[in-house]
Amino acid sequence: MDMNTPVTLAIFSVSAGAGHIRAAQAIERAAAEFKRPIKAVHVDLMTIVPELFKKMYADSYLDIVESHPTLWGYLYKKADREKTDSMLNKLRRAIQRLNTRSLVGTIAEINPDQIICTHFLPAELISRMIEKEGFTRPCWVQVTDFDVHTMWVHPHMTGYFTASDEVAFRLADRGIARDKITVTGIPISPAFSRKYSRETCAAELGVDPKKFTLLLMAGGAGLGGLELLAERLLSIPEDFQVIALAGKNVEMLEMLKAIATKHTGRLFPLGFTKTIERVMAVADVAVTKPGGLTTSECLAVGLPMIIVSPIPGQEERNSDYLLENGVALKAYDTAGLEFRVRALLAAPDRLGAMRRRALEIARPHAAEDVLKTVLGQ
Repeated sequence: MDMNTPVTLAIFSVSAGAGHIRAAQAIERAAAEFKRPIKAVHVDLMTIVPELFKKMYADSYLDIVESHPTLWGYLYKKADREKTDSMLNKLRRAIQRLNTRSLVGTIAEINPDQIICTHFLPAELISRMIEKEGFTRPCWVQVTDFDVHTMWVHPHMTGYFTASDEVAFRLADRGIARDKITVTGIPISPAFSRKYSRETCAAELGVDPKKFTLLLMAGGAGLGGLELLAERLLSIPEDFQVIALAGKNVEMLEMLKAIATKHTGRLFPLGFTKTIERVMAVADVAVTKPGGLTTSECLAVGLPMIIVSPIPGQEERNSDYLLENGVALKAYDTAGLEFRVRALLAAPDRLGAMRRRALEIARPHAAEDVLKTVLGQ
């Protein structure tokens, strides 16, 4: 195909957590900057299904991981061991097909040359379309964690993209042909592949570029507990500053602002931001949950992490990967967090080694590499 011929690319995600959507958006943005013209159409599958199914599928997932993480860990492991042809899986697939019939029409309307799925549900549905209905458009799957679960593994996919060599190995062990698996990393916005001036970004935030800076991130939904972490860290009698990102949680932001009045020049609360890469450019350490996208962004800018509250299942696996590679520490409670921050403040050489290692294993061009493979570049 001629390099100047536009390619229509359908990207299907699911808003069960923010990571799948953000990976799709990253590919979409990379497509806009790609050397070949691409018409990228991103569809969140939950926007074209019945509201009841969305509540059952996406909203219940969020409720479980936030309110009952131990239950989610049990379900994650149980589903990973479940046989493909079990009655439970047959029932699950039947319910999914019944509620996602609009996908066929959506694909026909887009008429894509290529399809990329950043969630396992559309991949599973399209795999069945290929097997039962003779669907022939190429369909690729992007795994969005440093782990692979059986829910991601489907026949008839054109290819898979993984976060690491280990995930590729484990995917092949589950029956996917190795020549169909490409290790690209997890797609993140092209913004994270650019260099930013710490001084300029600090001026934008009103913080001191010369001070040791901790970035507390609560994630896109602004999960609770951030104010407790901030107060504990601010009790450390050292000269450093804290940027606390409350996300879309307005109540959390107000609590952080109240705490900031007691710690002038030390705590800087932020709400939701579309330029987190510029905030990360100011930070020395990020205190974060280990989501696949967030941690990939930290790696891309060489930002060491202290991991807190990983969700049992995929986030625990992400945590293991980061710890094994020497780019993160893990805190089990606020006392552990204070201990680790104190240790890093006292050991700048260790922090420098973590930063260098993060840059070594980072894959800031993952989204572009996915497109190169999909388009045969």
